[in-house]
Amino acid sequence: MLFKIGSIAAFLGAASAHMAITKPCPRHSPNCDIKPPLPPGVSDYDYNNIKSPIPYDGTLCKSDIPWTAPVATWTAGQDVTYKFQTDGAAHGGGHCQFSLSYDGGKTFVVIHEELQYCFFNGPSSDNIAKVTEYTFKLPAEVPNSDKVIAAWTWVNAIGNREFYMNCADIKIVGSSSSSYTGKEIVIANHQGYPTIGEFNGNYETGLEYYKKAKQVTVTGNGSTDPAPPVSSESSEEPQYTSSAIVAPPIGHNPDLSPSDAPTATAEPAPATSEPAPATTEPTPATSEPAPATSEPAPVTSEPAPVTSEPAPATSSAPAPLPTGTSCTHGALQCNSDNTGFHQCVWGKWSSVIGCPSKTACKQTSQNAIICDWV
Repeated sequence: MLFKIGSIAAFLGAASAHMAITKPCPRHSPNCDIKPPLPPGVSDYDYNNIKSPIPYDGTLCKSDIPWTAPVATWTAGQDVTYKFQTDGAAHGGGHCQFSLSYDGGKTFVVIHEELQYCFFNGPSSDNIAKVTEYTFKLPAEVPNSDKVIAAWTWVNAIGNREFYMNCADIKIVGSSSSSYTGKEIVIANHQGYPTIGEFNGNYETGLEYYKKAKQVTVTGNGSTDPAPPVSSESSEEPQYTSSAIVAPPIGHNPDLSPSDAPTATAEPAPATSEPAPATTEPTPATSEPAPATSEPAPVTSEPAPVTSEPAPATSSAPAPLPTGTSCTHGALQCNSDNTGFHQCVWGKWSSVIGCPSKTACKQTSQNAIICDWV
């Protein structure tokens, strides 16, 4: 049985064939019912990239320059609607979040989620969206402000590992609350953030990030309450979820050797328990019986090689990237020890994405790999 990770041609259409919102009108989009005037410093509408994913090292929201005035006014506690272009490529669905930012795009708090089957009503391998409009109640506690960013973000189920985001500048009225607390949005498949692998039919892929998202508090004046630093989590999580490229998430797949460590510690225990007489002999053993000393020696020497093995395993976790400074977007290449592979995202190789347990990476062509049973 093979786990096929290679690109699926049907889902690799032109950049103009992805999804984008039309309501509220995202920044610099030409595809809304009414096109707002362009702000100073923006020479033209975004005809080519409004439906493209965020470049791997690109700016979230695609632009830091807001519309000159809010494109919509929302009332706290009332229904709001997001509409999408109907001619986009839905890539089998995936995880969508709808969020608000009060600090110019530094912090986004989630107000609604459509996880697993966004644009569909269940699992799908289709590229044509079945759902292109979502209506939900805006929380009554979101504060008033005329400088709110309403965002939509999406991690696609099928195709290249990408991150999509559109941002609209809106106004919120009708609230008596000065702050709102909710989950922070999940950012993935973007520089400095974890990689969520292709779903391959498993729509649980990556859900652990959404379940474990930290809470953030936003206020109408744009400030946010300090939250626990994410650096310690993010340094571990990318390794964990990247292993979830297929079916069940398998943590730290390349480093299964640490499971030998318990075996190592388990061995000395019986070794010490076995020489019950030897317990009385250790003291003399050091001074008298050469044989007695030689016996414990092999026992002690056994853990040593075992303990020495995890060290290379730990050091090999950040496996070297493939040689070469650039690569073709979407290309896949096995890592040096075939425990996983790298993916080229906008000309840069990703960190290692682990193959599932008991499989090894095999290169099937210049740009495609499989994780095959060993």
